[in-house]
Amino acid sequence: MYLSGGSARFLKLEARGADSMKQDDDIKVVVRNRRARHDYHIEETIEAGIALIGTEVKSLRMGRASLQDSWAEISGNEVILHDAHIDQYEPAARFNHDPRRPRKLLLHKHEIRRLASKVSQKGYTLIPLSIYFRNGKAKVELALAKGKKTYDKREAIRERDLEREAERVLREKEKLD
Repeated sequence: MYLSGGSARFLKLEARGADSMKQDDDIKVVVRNRRARHDYHIEETIEAGIALIGTEVKSLRMGRASLQDSWAEISGNEVILHDAHIDQYEPAARFNHDPRRPRKLLLHKHEIRRLASKVSQKGYTLIPLSIYFRNGKAKVELALAKGKKTYDKREAIRERDLEREAERVLREKEKLD
């Protein structure tokens, strides 16, 4: 099959784009909020950038952070992350940051408006699920969530225990065969 020069060039660019996509998925997870999936029904997730200062980035790269009890709030045209603990970077000494300072999340205006309309509904909140680095840039996985009731939590634990029991029985059966 013969391709003209223009379409061959397009195919080469398309192939190069596919290779660069593999490199774009270079993700290093720093911290996860494990309690979030237990305490909330996750309706939707969104990736947001996070505005950090130098010592915070260095501390995150060392994996010294916690998302326990953290939450996000929409105020005006900004999304602010509250109570996320990023430990101080010891070598920075007096140039360190406040570990629990509010941090601005970077989203497009239309995303902020869409989230604001959903959060205004009763029971919805914004919860950070994880902080990670994608191509060297710190990102936050933010979830639009609704709080679970106690009986929902018990039901989820019961289902998880039943699944584990079924897997254990299957493994024992395979050992006997």
